[in-house]
Amino acid sequence: MGKRVALVLAGCGVFDGSEIHEASAALVHLSRGGAEVKIFAPNIEQRDVVNHLTGSPAEEKRNVLVESARLARGNIQDLAELKASEFDAVIFPGGFGVAKNLCSWAVDGKNCTVNEHVNSTLQAFHSAKKPIGLCCISPVLAAKVFPGCEVTVGQDKNVDGRFPDAETASAIAELGCKHICKNVNESHVDKANKIVTTCAFMCKAPLHEIFDGIGTMVQEVLKLA
Repeated sequence: MGKRVALVLAGCGVFDGSEIHEASAALVHLSRGGAEVKIFAPNIEQRDVVNHLTGSPAEEKRNVLVESARLARGNIQDLAELKASEFDAVIFPGGFGVAKNLCSWAVDGKNCTVNEHVNSTLQAFHSAKKPIGLCCISPVLAAKVFPGCEVTVGQDKNVDGRFPDAETASAIAELGCKHICKNVNESHVDKANKIVTTCAFMCKAPLHEIFDGIGTMVQEVLKLA
């Protein structure tokens, strides 16, 4: 019997939703691991909409659940319906949508608020001692919700220009959490909290290295499940 894993999305597209390559990589590795996956997203309006061709704001409104349905091929549920008791683990891909729609990190940094259903989902899995997988910017969710936990967003210095968002590690430390430096093809396991993190596109790296790093995260989550 395969592990039952919930995947939580934040929209569709790196600049205002879930990072598509990260979501796809997680799904591929979960499939390879024999997991049974169900996909969820909060039924809320996006903080903003970005024209991904120009990088400019678009004057329109979009719904996070509706946009996430694009990635889920339509097979998706409202995050409010997620019951931790029905799953063995939960995974959050990254993308700016995490920092805009699942929490307000993009605007408020370490002083951000976390969406109520995202918060309750994280708390429910953590309380049940079930693993939580997070990649790219998603580890800030754990840092905000679980003070004292260990996560990685890659490196804490912009090594060779590959980690332009290295200051995120400092913000995580200011929240009372421990940042663990890892390469893009690695993940970190906080065994005490059953939180598994990998930096993904927080590092400027070839796509296959990001894919492999997400693979290590998924493998560790499935081991803990």
